Amino acid sequence: MAVTLTESAARHVSGFIAKRGKGVGLRLGVKTTGCSGMAYKLEFADAPSPEDTEFESHGVRVFVDPKSLPYIDGTELDFVREGLNEASGSTTRT
Repeated sequence: MAVTLTESAARHVSGFIAKRGKGVGLRLGVKTTGCSGMAYKLEFADAPSPEDTEFESHGVRVFVDPKSLPYIDGTELDFVREGLNEASGSTTRT
């Protein structure tokens, strides 16, 4: 099992945590949304929860709750800046 970040995403997250002045990493999960099923949720983590699975990628800690892990196992988060546009995305390898 693994959840990873590209180097670009890790630099972006590290920079935001530094600007924010607090936080130990990133929390990634899924939530149920209406009729369409599931949606990703992504937020800064100020502290790990005891039930979290922790991954470390390029110096950034990523925390995933047990209910979300089966849905996002194998996911790699990326961050791209093109001109004035910024985008983050993910790919899941099966």
